[in-house]
Amino acid sequence: EEVIILDVRTPEELGLGKIAGSKNVNFNASNFEEQIDLLNRDMTYLVYCQAGGRSAKACDLMERKGFKKLVNLKGGYTAYKDQ
Repeated sequence: EEVIILDVRTPEELGLGKIAGSKNVNFNASNFEEQIDLLNRDMTYLVYCQAGGRSAKACDLMERKGFKKLVNLKGGYTAYKDQ
């Protein structure tokens, strides 16, 4: 099954590195919800931010919008990078 890796960090945080192949949608952007509305709700999403807080909120929002297959990367990019 194809998984979309969704990075919800800011452009500044992207400068610290990212998971290869990830798509960025800035959680703090004023149009975050509109950008999420453009995504395919039938896909599986692995969502991450820097430490896990914003990605958890993003997953909650996406679930309310009808997304069914969501995984929050616990610990965010920091935990990913440390592994």
